[in-house]
Amino acid sequence: MVIEMFNFWYFFWLVFIGITCTGMYYLLRNKKEKTKKIVLFSILMFALILHFLKCFFPPYSVDKDRLYRDIFFINICAANICLFPIIFLCKNKFWKDYMFYLGLLGGGLALIYPAEPMLKANQAGEMFDIIRFYLHHGILLMVPLLMVMLKLHTISYKRVWVAPACLLMVMLFIMLNQVLQSELGFVPLRGDNFFEIGYKNSAYIWGPDDAIGNFIARFCPDLFKTVPVDKFAGQTKYWPWVWLVVPAFVLVTPLAFFLSLIFDADNFKADVTAARERCKEILQYRK
Repeated sequence: MVIEMFNFWYFFWLVFIGITCTGMYYLLRNKKEKTKKIVLFSILMFALILHFLKCFFPPYSVDKDRLYRDIFFINICAANICLFPIIFLCKNKFWKDYMFYLGLLGGGLALIYPAEPMLKANQAGEMFDIIRFYLHHGILLMVPLLMVMLKLHTISYKRVWVAPACLLMVMLFIMLNQVLQSELGFVPLRGDNFFEIGYKNSAYIWGPDDAIGNFIARFCPDLFKTVPVDKFAGQTKYWPWVWLVVPAFVLVTPLAFFLSLIFDADNFKADVTAARERCKEILQYRK
């Protein structure tokens, strides 16, 4: 099984996840709410267990350094695998909004452009990890979508700000994971180079280090990518985590808004109509 853009296996997994999601919806739509919650929570717990099972299979079972690095929750999707079961059980509508938006965005984008499996030098020898990749990202996409489609949670376009705000909090969770990795000896401590980002940067917390990161950096104010004091003052260095605040709101909010319209278009139309009528009343009053 070799994954390449638009080859058989690329479409196989997209179709498989689509059929699975559709089948789960029709299987659960007439079930009791308790049954729906048990099934979806069980799927999320399976994903969490699968995250730790990967340590028994290549490449992690034969590469201790990679195992120590990746067994922690060091990127957004891995963090969501850890946090989604907790969010699903909680009654906080804001975090469930985050679960919906970032599940669809993170899981969906990873499936559309599966960079991780395509970049593997030995796809045949790491088949389990490729299957894990698709199961994980399929679940990140499928469970939040089913949660809303099965009416276990209601999306409102008025709360789209939750997506970037909660994402930034999850970034702090990832940052804590990475600090613990270094401080507990799982990965090497940072060297003496003040400007070196290091390799623990899959969530761009420490700054941009590839084309996607450089695109995100376009929306970062210069203030947050400049050393403010000391001997390196004025030189370019991205403020850890802080540099992502503005890009998160600028880039994620519109995407979340468009996703919200899938399920909340009627309320949006009604509010736009009401606002238009209100504007007419104000203009007539001024005349």
